[in-house]
Amino acid sequence: MEISDSELVESFKHFLLRYHCEDIRSIVLSQDPMLHYPLHIDFAELTQDNPPLSHLLFSQPTHFLPLFDKAAYLVQKDVFVDLKGWDDASVKEFVHVRINISGSPLEFPETFPSIGRVRVKHRGILLTLKGTVIRSGSVKMIEGERKYMCRKCKFRFDVHPELESGNAIRLPSACPSKGARSCEGTSFEFIEGSIVCHDYQEIKIQESTQVLGVGSIPRSITVVLKDDLVDLVKAGGVLTAKWSSDLKDVRCDLDPILVANHVRRTNELKSEIDIPDDVVKKFKQFWTEFRDTPLKGRNAILRGICPQVFGLFTVKLAVSLTLIGGVQHVDASGTKVRGESHLLLVGDPGTGKSQFLKFAAKLSNRSVITTGLGSTAAGLTVTAVKDGGEWMLEAGALVLADGGLCCIDEVDSMREHDRATIHEAMEQQTISIAKAGLVTTLSTRTVVFGATNPKGQYDPSQPLSVNTTLSGPLLSRFDIVLVLLDTKNPEWDAIVSSHILAEQEPDRGKSDDDLTNIWPLPMLRRYIHFVKRHFKPVLTKDAERVISSYYQLQRRSATENAARTTVRMLESLIRLAQAHARLMFRNEVTRLDAIAAILCIESSMTTSAIVDTAGNALHSNFTENPDQEYARQEKLILEKLKSIDEFPDITSMEESICR
Repeated sequence: MEISDSELVESFKHFLLRYHCEDIRSIVLSQDPMLHYPLHIDFAELTQDNPPLSHLLFSQPTHFLPLFDKAAYLVQKDVFVDLKGWDDASVKEFVHVRINISGSPLEFPETFPSIGRVRVKHRGILLTLKGTVIRSGSVKMIEGERKYMCRKCKFRFDVHPELESGNAIRLPSACPSKGARSCEGTSFEFIEGSIVCHDYQEIKIQESTQVLGVGSIPRSITVVLKDDLVDLVKAGGVLTAKWSSDLKDVRCDLDPILVANHVRRTNELKSEIDIPDDVVKKFKQFWTEFRDTPLKGRNAILRGICPQVFGLFTVKLAVSLTLIGGVQHVDASGTKVRGESHLLLVGDPGTGKSQFLKFAAKLSNRSVITTGLGSTAAGLTVTAVKDGGEWMLEAGALVLADGGLCCIDEVDSMREHDRATIHEAMEQQTISIAKAGLVTTLSTRTVVFGATNPKGQYDPSQPLSVNTTLSGPLLSRFDIVLVLLDTKNPEWDAIVSSHILAEQEPDRGKSDDDLTNIWPLPMLRRYIHFVKRHFKPVLTKDAERVISSYYQLQRRSATENAARTTVRMLESLIRLAQAHARLMFRNEVTRLDAIAAILCIESSMTTSAIVDTAGNALHSNFTENPDQEYARQEKLILEKLKSIDEFPDITSMEESICR
């Protein structure tokens, strides 16, 4: 049985009165001088209340969404029919129904395809697409409707421009009046002042590379935003097609576009990594077992990082601390000190740098892998591109990785444009743009993990800026810089070759639920996400003394590391100490965490007056008894720091810790 449009409007009015009466009330009472008001409804709720109505909305959204908007306009009078002091002037003319598909059947793959799998069968239905915004056009004004009058019968009717044909106006062939006798007039007169305009913006979204297979090219699609959706950035709406520009001797085809009805920003939502309660209990049980030997438990976690690479304890510790990061600090004036750490690996070919980059990208819930020179015109930051006669911003790797991890191989081959802007992106975590009349600031709250080869033969007597062609200011923005030199060492070569041969055994690839052995990748991802979300470590007095004394010692003896021995080093020490406390499943930064951070910083230096293992992290290995090794290193470091006047006697510190 066919239902008339008026009956559908009444059905939807009843639905709004039943479930969204308060939302309608707040819209009418709103004093916000907005022209367009959104009314968000859940498709799952509509399906449960009126299945036939929800099916019509899904199958023919282009026809029924305007009827729903009409119902939202008419229902305002029903809500306030008995309210004193209410008049027609309070009714908002433009209320747009926005369909939220979360938790509804529309989240199934048939109506939630990846961008690369959009086909003709999806045209004209309510569709949901998810992607990363790579381009954003300026907000324009577009004509939405205009009124005409039949010269013969004086009937007035609305005409809506066709978006598919470049917003062209097409008048009906005959008068659309539906009286007792058809007018059939063909002459129409435009009514002055009847044009209704809308805010209009085009963005381009690209499917995530993390859900694609190897060799797949990420596809993109244009999304049209209107009215209250402009400048918001998951897109859901109606798939249609737009004729490409009419050029001579060029085939005219249809480009798919998505006319958005609802937009949801997923980068502000919590991570999608699911951590069940039984997994959290496993974490707590794990640290209960290693209560007396905490560093042995820490090393059990670190062995799960890039397990195919033997040893490299220092690199694996640095990778874990970089991914976990510290706590962002905001002072009274609103100035922010970043909590994210940055890591740079400088090493000879074949030392496993790219292996660590790829594994770190798997550990992060949001990551982008690129090379210094192999990225698009947007490079690592952002660029202005001309599309269809309009200048638009195209985001680079650092902007796309906002809130996640950006892995950059061959950092030394960056474009000059990127070298000039990456300093702000890494330290202030923003990129200021003033190109082609587009002036804005973009967010780059990302962890940067870089890798590069040394320039020629690495010379330990020269500073890093000479060996890598990277400037001192750029190097100072990396919290940890590790050097991996492939020096000749027969004993090390024998151990590594035995490990590589053992990796070929068939049983080596099997996963083990025993966390005291090697942690599997899914468990590592959950652990890193859990400690980042649940722990906000605070420095203890002992940790503050150790970090402060070490910083003062470095300032006094700064030679070739003078470019990096600045306040940034102090901030790096605090971030790394907080990250180590998180790694150790604690909310308190102890002296152990401070000394672990110092050891990481020391490993970044080509020469060191405190530890004797600085200069080459390639031969660092896991010790059999890390807690005893730490006690030896702690005693050595505290002896060196004793030269600082502000640092108390070691014995008194140890006694206070024991108490």
